[in-house]
Amino acid sequence: MALRGKLRHFLLDEVSSFAMCARFYSVDFKKLRPMILKRIENRAKEYPINSMIPVAQEVLWARSLLIQGVATLMNVFPVLACKFCPEVHIGEQGHLIQTCRGYKRRSKNQVHEWISGSLNDILVPVEAFHQQKMSQGVIKHQQRFDFDRIPAVIELCLQAGAHLDEENSSSSSWKSESTFSGVEGAKSLSSEELMFIATGTLRAWELLRSGIKRLLLVYPAKVCKYCSEVHIGPSGHKVRHCGVFKYESWRGCHFWKKAEVDDLVPPKIVWRKRPQDPPVLVNEGRDFYGHAPAVVDLCTKAGAVAPAKYHCMMKVQGLPGRTRVKS
Repeated sequence: MALRGKLRHFLLDEVSSFAMCARFYSVDFKKLRPMILKRIENRAKEYPINSMIPVAQEVLWARSLLIQGVATLMNVFPVLACKFCPEVHIGEQGHLIQTCRGYKRRSKNQVHEWISGSLNDILVPVEAFHQQKMSQGVIKHQQRFDFDRIPAVIELCLQAGAHLDEENSSSSSWKSESTFSGVEGAKSLSSEELMFIATGTLRAWELLRSGIKRLLLVYPAKVCKYCSEVHIGPSGHKVRHCGVFKYESWRGCHFWKKAEVDDLVPPKIVWRKRPQDPPVLVNEGRDFYGHAPAVVDLCTKAGAVAPAKYHCMMKVQGLPGRTRVKS
């Protein structure tokens, strides 16, 4: 009992001393903010880093090659998208797995209703505000229409010192990427030619992601904690369009955290049909089926070999899916 009493008095003394220190050494953030902004501005003078400019140029080249390759393969291998949710399936017929999240008034865990997919269903577009320099002031809500919205990968590469061609420097060229139809006459290509295109596309996918990972080690990027909004720069913007908290007291402000590769280039995981699976994937075998990024699944269907790091996700050597036998 005596030891417990001494421990209690010791903790009370520590808490009281900490409270006194916090009272007399409080931080005035209004005075600290100009110092932080000045430090960010001085740090931005060191950018772009010359050794990272080739990496940024390589990322832009890989992105262009990836878009061309995926658009070409989509002319040969059909891509289906759900009408009510972001689910995507690559194949002649959509699966019957009940994972449709649907609209707000639609019941959950239902069979998907499939329609023809587009390039944006495979390569999910992620846009960010375009800034002329990294040390530019924070974008306020009333300034949201004063800045162009461009792909986040391009904005990252521009801040890293990459240079765009005159054909790709306008915002209209970036918006037309979603309507790119690929190489003409893709359906008449031989299996060897399709395999060559798929291998190059898969290599561009890996090169794009590895290059962005290297750039993010040097150049800061932010993503909202509660939505998919991305901002390239040391601090996020103050545009209030976070849909999760639309009716809350903070009026749709974003909560920023450090962005990763998947935030700028979403992998878009899809169900993958293996040779041992039934012709149509059913809900009863969902525990046995494998997954893969949509780009990887599309390229492997054309004959490309998937990297070994995806084999566990794809369940290459897994058991075939079980189907329920009707009595």
